[in-house]
Amino acid sequence: MPPAEQTNVFGRKAALQLLALIVVGAVIAYVLRAQAPVGENVGDRGIVQAVRLDRSSPVAEVAGADVTIIAFTDYQCPACRKAHGAMARAVLEDGRTRIVYKDWPIFGKESERAAQVAIASSFQGIYSAVHDALMKSENLGDEQLKVAVENAGGSWSRIQADLAGRGAAIQAQLDRNRRQAFGLGLGGTPGYLIGPILVRGAISERQFRRAIGEARQAS
Repeated sequence: MPPAEQTNVFGRKAALQLLALIVVGAVIAYVLRAQAPVGENVGDRGIVQAVRLDRSSPVAEVAGADVTIIAFTDYQCPACRKAHGAMARAVLEDGRTRIVYKDWPIFGKESERAAQVAIASSFQGIYSAVHDALMKSENLGDEQLKVAVENAGGSWSRIQADLAGRGAAIQAQLDRNRRQAFGLGLGGTPGYLIGPILVRGAISERQFRRAIGEARQAS
């Protein structure tokens, strides 16, 4: 075989070997990611028990639920928005998981105002719908907040009245959420306490399903 052809053969062989190594490496990396823990098992130490026993926050209840996701989120947090749909789909598919909502506004005044309105909407029994709308809204001005409330079947004038008359209680709720987040060691949003599994940051639908399964198994 002429030297030039030998060079081409060896070059193709080396390229194929390199490609094979890349594929094998990608497969190994995927398997390792799939097997890596979704979060940290924090057991039921004091602060964990306190957060789980707190009944002051809005809840999306599910009949027969045996796992609880406690979600710390901000409506302006891009990672919260990204994970919101993934969590909703995982919970819907599972059918036995409730969600406890902990508004934790850390992105400034608009986040604070949106969280106050969301909590006020819980007095009308429409929190879950308002929360979902605000997680998908491109803007958090008062007009958008009003639309979210009214589309959920609520009264904006009632929201204004509750913000004025129950403002102290709403602020106390936000302060309580913040203390609980810091107590759990969360550095920012989103954060999820799924049974005893503490997750820091956004995760995928598949990871939510895994965490729910791990939480169920742990209990």
